[in-house]
Amino acid sequence: MRIVVVGAGKMGLPMALHLRGGGHEASVTDTDPQRLRLARAAGLAIAEMPAALQAADVILSSLPHDAALRDVGEQVARHAVRGTVYIDTSTVSQQASAQVAGACAHAGVQHLRATVSGNNKMAEAAQLTVMASGPRATYDAMLPLLKLLGPTTFWLGEGEQARLMKLVVNLMIAQTSAMLAEALALGRKGGLDWQDMFSVLTSSAVGSPILKAKAVQLSQRDFTPTFTVEQMMKDLGLILQAAATSHVPLPQTAATLQLMHAAVAQGHGQEDYAAIIKAVERAAGLEVPS
Repeated sequence: MRIVVVGAGKMGLPMALHLRGGGHEASVTDTDPQRLRLARAAGLAIAEMPAALQAADVILSSLPHDAALRDVGEQVARHAVRGTVYIDTSTVSQQASAQVAGACAHAGVQHLRATVSGNNKMAEAAQLTVMASGPRATYDAMLPLLKLLGPTTFWLGEGEQARLMKLVVNLMIAQTSAMLAEALALGRKGGLDWQDMFSVLTSSAVGSPILKAKAVQLSQRDFTPTFTVEQMMKDLGLILQAAATSHVPLPQTAATLQLMHAAVAQGHGQEDYAAIIKAVERAAGLEVPS
């Protein structure tokens, strides 16, 4: 199939490479010249817009926010031929997604929401979990392609279920970081050794897969980002927006967002979202190693 990947970021670029590795004709486009240089260096063709949309069998996008999705969705609805499949993997609001879905339906484009759980390292290893919603027939037809992104896929319904499921997953990821920050601050303040705490936590009943994965870096106080504080703040905003729409109280999630604000105020916005550990440490009167 001829596939155009819109968004050659840390997630989109490895996705495009896996699609090409699966035998598809994959090209990419991005607004960032640096990302296009990286794509070209990896041997990917650069898509010429909008002609590439008109020639594509499948359009796949990985985008940073609602505005980008609306813009790309409008271009897809305007230029893609009827019967084209548009797959979007972004973390966005249900409202923006529904608008794009409506425009695609009007244009005769099959739209599949296929949000993904996993970081850029997991994208590079083709180990993402895909959560899809949209027409079941489209999902079934695209399943071999989705399996190139990761071995585990779910179809959740005909509408915006994939968008909401991604927010549910990210709520728990954000809350895990907040829980870990409080636990580590308590332990440090009481004199526990940093690496001893990680050894015990990862071997205990609370040693979840996300905790074990984060412990590899955090036991060395390495906050190199797989997903930044500012990116998590964007997702927490979407989570709280969805909760407000449905009148679901999320007091712990709201408090976690405040910790993210503290981390940004302290200069950690571009570090890994686990840098809220530093914000809690400072609040506890602990010295934060540089």
